[in-house]
Amino acid sequence: MTEFDHEADEGVRVTDKRRIDPETGQVREGVADAAAPAPPVEAEPDDAKVAELTADLQRVSAEYANYRKRVDRDREMVTDLAAAAVVNELLPILDDLGRAREHGEYEGAVKSVGDQLEAVTTKLGLVAFGEVGEPFDPTIHEAMTHNEGADLEVPQVSMVFAVGYRFRDRVLRPARVGVEE
Repeated sequence: MTEFDHEADEGVRVTDKRRIDPETGQVREGVADAAAPAPPVEAEPDDAKVAELTADLQRVSAEYANYRKRVDRDREMVTDLAAAAVVNELLPILDDLGRAREHGEYEGAVKSVGDQLEAVTTKLGLVAFGEVGEPFDPTIHEAMTHNEGADLEVPQVSMVFAVGYRFRDRVLRPARVGVEE
């Protein structure tokens, strides 16, 4: 006899645990008591469990607060980068307006548009720098020429070839200058 045949001889045992008898529709006596849900047990809260859940809640709250701060900081940084990209595209126009001012061609409609453009870029946070006589700073100035001069304590800007621009504490373009020591 095979193993399969041995299992077939024992047969399948089925136990009906339904509370309602399908033939009579009445509640069965032994099954009803066993199937009834146990009444809820009123347990005293465990101090260790409460402390653990409180610590978890505090940790999740701190993580969420840090997440919000990081998202706000990232959003502000993306906004600043986008504004810097737009302002950076306007720098050649501002250079042309500066050259027009130097050559006496900054009048009429050009002056009106130029003044408005400079006002808007200044309002956004664009600052021009690089003037003759200011101390030379290699982090914001690009030295194009170098001359020996009078006894100076620190190197200073002697010529300005192109002004530099700073946008919200970030150098967009260094000033191209001549340096005298």
